[in-house]
Amino acid sequence: MELHTFRCCDSSFEEKNKFNDDKNQTLSSEEQIEAEESVKKQYTHFKHRLEIDHECILPVLDREMHSAFLQKGLSNLSSSYECLDASRPWLCYWILHSLELLDEPLSDETISQVAKFLGKCQCETGGFAGGPGQHAHLAPTYAAVNALCILGTEEAFQIIDREKLYDFLMSMRSTQGAFKMHKGGEEDIRGAYCAASAARLTNIMTPELFDGTPEWIVRCQTYEGGFAGCPGMEAHGGYSFCGLAALTLLNKTNLCDVKNVLRWTGNRQMRYEGGFQGRTNKLVDGCYSFWQGGAFPLIHMILTMHSTKDDSSLSAESWLFHQKALQEYVLVCCQYPGGGLIDKPGRARDYYHTCYCLSGLSIAQHFAGGKLSHVLNIGHENNIVRPTHPVYNVCVDKVVHADMFFKQLPPPKSASKSPNT
Repeated sequence: MELHTFRCCDSSFEEKNKFNDDKNQTLSSEEQIEAEESVKKQYTHFKHRLEIDHECILPVLDREMHSAFLQKGLSNLSSSYECLDASRPWLCYWILHSLELLDEPLSDETISQVAKFLGKCQCETGGFAGGPGQHAHLAPTYAAVNALCILGTEEAFQIIDREKLYDFLMSMRSTQGAFKMHKGGEEDIRGAYCAASAARLTNIMTPELFDGTPEWIVRCQTYEGGFAGCPGMEAHGGYSFCGLAALTLLNKTNLCDVKNVLRWTGNRQMRYEGGFQGRTNKLVDGCYSFWQGGAFPLIHMILTMHSTKDDSSLSAESWLFHQKALQEYVLVCCQYPGGGLIDKPGRARDYYHTCYCLSGLSIAQHFAGGKLSHVLNIGHENNIVRPTHPVYNVCVDKVVHADMFFKQLPPPKSASKSPNT
C-alpha cells in the first residue's frame, strides 16, 4: 500500500489539510469541523484495520450487502419513502443504475414488471409523471427514459411514446429556449438537461426543440465558473453538471468558459475528506462524487477538442481531479454497514446516495481519453464497477444499445413537420 494514498495515515497531511477557522467561528465553520471529525474517525478506524490485518486487501466494496439493499427496494419500500411518492421513476432509476454498475443481473420477470410500472407513469399528453395518475414532469421523464434504457428490452423501449414525448417537450420550452419542469412550473437548467437527454436518447432531437437553449444555458454560468439553476443565481454542482452535459448533448460546448468551469469544479474537491462539496463553503456530500466528478470527463473532452499541440495540461491517463482520494472517501466513509451508501459518516442510507456514490466511484475508476482506456482502482480488485456514460449516467453499453434501437425509428410526425428539421 502507498502510505500517502490513505487519509489520516500521515499526521502532517492531516495538519496541513484540515479546516482552519482562523479563530473566527461561524455556524459553517463549526459544521465543517464536525464533518471532518466524523470523517477522521472513519479513516482512523480504517488505518487500524490496515495495521492489524496485513493480509487483507483494503478497502473493499461490499457488493453483496449493497445488492441486497437494492434488490429489496425494487419490490418493497419502507414507509419512510412515502415522501418520494412523486419520485417513483427516480427510485426505479437509482436502483436499476446502481445494480447495473455492480453488474447485478435482473430476471426477465423483474425487467418486465418494472417496465410495465414505468408505462403506468407515462401521461396521455406525453412525458412521465412521478407516479401513476400524476402530472407530467421533466425530472421523472428523464429518470423514466434512463430506467427504460437500462432495462434495454424491446418491451421497455416500446413503452416510450416518442410522438407524445416530443409534444410534451415542446410544450415545456419557452421562447428563449429554457424549459419549465412542468406545466406552470419553474424554469431552470435541470429542465434543459432533462429535455436534451431524453430527446437525444430517444432520437427526437430537432433544431426547433432546442432553438436558443444553448445560449440560455450559457447565461447561467456565473462569475465563479460553475453554472447556476438560472441566470443570476449561485453556482451549484448539480446545476453545473446539467449545464455542461446539456451543452455537450447540443454540441455547443464552445459557448461556455470551460477553463473557468474546471477551476470552480476542481476547487470543490475537499482537501481533507477527498470527496466533493456541492457549493462553495458547503460540506462534503457523497452524491457530488458524480455531480462534480462526472463533469471532469466532459471538461476533458472539451479541452481536448480545443487544445493545441503545445498544450500539455491534459493527462493521458487520468481526469483532472484526485481520483484516488474520491475512491477513498466513497469506499471508507460512504458505505453503510447494512448495505447502501450515504452522504457522509453518521447519515442514513438511501437509494439516491447509493446511485450517485457508485456513479462517482465509476468515474474515478475509469478513464477514457481519446483512444486510451485506463482503470485506476484502489483496494480489492472486486471494487471495480462498470463504466458509466458521463453525459447520461447510464452504463455505456446500454446507451449504445438504446441508440441503435431508436435510430432505426423515424422521427415523430410532429417533429418532421418542423420547417427547421
